[in-house]
Amino acid sequence: MARLPEFSLIVFSFLLHFVWEFWQAPTYAGMIDLNHWDGIKLCSSATFGDVGFALVAFWITSAAARTRHWFEAPKAWQTLVFLGVGIALTVGFEYYYTNISQRWTYSDLMPLVPPFGTGLSPLLQWAFIPVAVLWFMRRQVPADRRD
Repeated sequence: MARLPEFSLIVFSFLLHFVWEFWQAPTYAGMIDLNHWDGIKLCSSATFGDVGFALVAFWITSAAARTRHWFEAPKAWQTLVFLGVGIALTVGFEYYYTNISQRWTYSDLMPLVPPFGTGLSPLLQWAFIPVAVLWFMRRQVPADRRD
């Protein structure tokens, strides 16, 4: 199982997104007022969603590249598809949860990005973390399979 690219994707995505979720907590209304355990549960839930986004982005990119091993020597377009899918999912879900279901709201600390009023922090999250995840995944590939 550890040889499946999805395994590395899940592990690295979880670890990196989990840390980010805590760092950005002050940019969401009420997060800093939660008790410790409730904060952990909420950040864990958000992290599982982020891992789901990463898997969807990975599978869509894999389908377009016609290989699940595209991350071993990614072409620019593959990285852009991977990032683009994650960002599109983020914008869509952030819009839904902040404007339609109102499951969460941003605090005054969150800069908003037009046209949908998406928070800057989740957008930066999906610009930087997936690149780091791909970097870590590539390092898990045996040396004889690289380039």
